[in-house]
This record gives sequence, C-alpha cells and structure tokens, in this order.
Amino acid sequence: MEMLKVHGSNNDFFILDQDNLEQPLTEAELRKLAQKVCDRKNGLHGGADGILFVTKGHNASVAGKMRVINADGSEASMCGNGIRTVARYLSEKKGIENFKVETMYADLAIKKVTAFAPNVPAFDAEISPVSFDAKDLLMHVGQDKLINDFIPTLSDKIKFSAVAVPNPHLIAFVDHTTLIGNELGRIASYLNDGKNSIFPDGVNVSFVEVLASNKIFVRTYERGVGYTNACGTAMSASSLMYVLLHTDQTGLEQEIQVVNPGGMVKTKVHQYNNGNYWMSLIGNATFVAHVELVQEQALEGIFTSAVWKATKEQAAYQGFVNSIVK
Repeated sequence: MEMLKVHGSNNDFFILDQDNLEQPLTEAELRKLAQKVCDRKNGLHGGADGILFVTKGHNASVAGKMRVINADGSEASMCGNGIRTVARYLSEKKGIENFKVETMYADLAIKKVTAFAPNVPAFDAEISPVSFDAKDLLMHVGQDKLINDFIPTLSDKIKFSAVAVPNPHLIAFVDHTTLIGNELGRIASYLNDGKNSIFPDGVNVSFVEVLASNKIFVRTYERGVGYTNACGTAMSASSLMYVLLHTDQTGLEQEIQVVNPGGMVKTKVHQYNNGNYWMSLIGNATFVAHVELVQEQALEGIFTSAVWKATKEQAAYQGFVNSIVK
C-alpha cells in the first residue's frame, strides 16, 4: 500500500489513493486505518490530522473524488487545506491544471496557480456551498441564523457567527489576549463532546484577530481533530465573516491574507447574482514524503516495516513561512 504525506499550511494528512491499495478497504477498515495511522503518539511518523481518500469521481466531469477521514475516524464533508493537496496529486497524476474535484456536497473548481516560493507549489480551490441556516449547521440557538451575536451558554463577552461551508463553523472576532488564551479550547471542547444541545453533532470553532486591512489571523479547534495548525474551510468561513462584518477594511473580490499557526493562505470572497457566496482558498500544497506500507500491518498500527521517502519540500515551505513572519 502506498500513501503520500502532505500538508496545506501544516494541516497535515496522508493521501490514500484507492488505486494504490493492496486490497479494497471496507468502511470500517478505512476508519480504523485513519485512527491507527494518524494517532499523534503511536501513529506513522508523528501521525496526521486525517486521511484524504481519493477515488474515482461520479463521472468524467471531475478528476476524482476526495473523502476526508479525520484522525478519530469520523468523516468531514470538506477540507480546504486537504483539497489543495489532492488537487496537486490529481494534477500531476493526470497532467491537468484546471479541473473539478468531487466532495461530499459539491464538485469544486480547482486551478494551479503561481508557486508561493521556489518548491512551494500552490493551488486555488473553490469553497462552497455556503449557508447561514441553522438547519444546515445542525445548530440550536433559538434563531434561524446567528450573525455576530451572543450565545449566553458559551460566553457573555464573545459574539459568534455561524456558517456552513458546507461543514459547520462558529466564528468569533477577538483581541489578541483572547486569541491565545484558553477560551477557544474551553468552548470548542464543550461543543464537541457530543453532549451539548447547541451543536449536538459538533462544530469547528475559530477565533479571529484582525491584524490590518485585508489581513487576519485565524486559530481553529477542528471538529474530530482538536487544535490544528490550520483549517482551510475555517479560514474561508472567517474570511466571509470578515467581509460581512468589517466593511470598512475589506470587501468582495479583495485578496485577504490569512495567517495561521501553520503559515499563510490567501482568500477572496465572491457573490453570485442570486446572493449566495463562495470563496477562493489559495495556498500551498506540499508533499512531505512518499510512504510504502504493508496494509494488514498498518490496520493494526504496526509501522516497523514502513518505508518513508522524504522530499525536500518541507524545508522549502518552512523557509517560506520564516520569510513571511519576519
């Protein structure tokens, strides 16, 4: 079995192409494999945030299909950082640069763009569909939408906005002290413990600090993962709320620089004639290593015979990150 260790803004994954399996995986085996391989303590080379499972698409209009299996074995509807790495994988596999990738709820447009830096290839991915409706968020706050308002159960000081892109996100604009403090972990862990009545199915939670006009910092606690270096859909959702709530600093079609603990991406918020929104998420698609595994052993969490062939791309990406934070 072959896999590819990848990351977008250090939000890291293993790409697993169905074509590279020794034997087909059942759904239970796929989830078990994700739990074993991605475990941060006992997994493969420090684990990962999830597995990106690549299969054939529903028809010839897409280059392939991406499924997102989180580290805990749950499945996410989308992954903005992950889809860029899958885009690069399919681009190189098929020799294409403009195409669509099938995801759980939509076929999303992809295009290769100018590299961020030498050996730091980049892709532009469509993030959609977008919904503010409570029913799409599986949200129970006593109102149909939540835009810059309090949820008293969570905090009497922080205002939240909720949006599905299509996975659910809860966004709050905060000051720097709150951004780096413990409130994000407290609130997000409560909302993802499976026992709360507000988001019984869990939700991605992000705190956002405005750094300058068209520049924000996003810190995310991701459903099924926990704290992550970056979450592509969270950065897209945060960019949308930034455009809607901070009209004095930004607007539609303006490029926004989104800094995160793992690096930086660029976003643009667009609006269709019918009023619906969608976002462009532009960022790195880094290949860290090619991996060869014995499939049966991997399912049991045994990685002693794994062959790890590192690329030189991580050093190039780190150099890029160092250059933008100076």
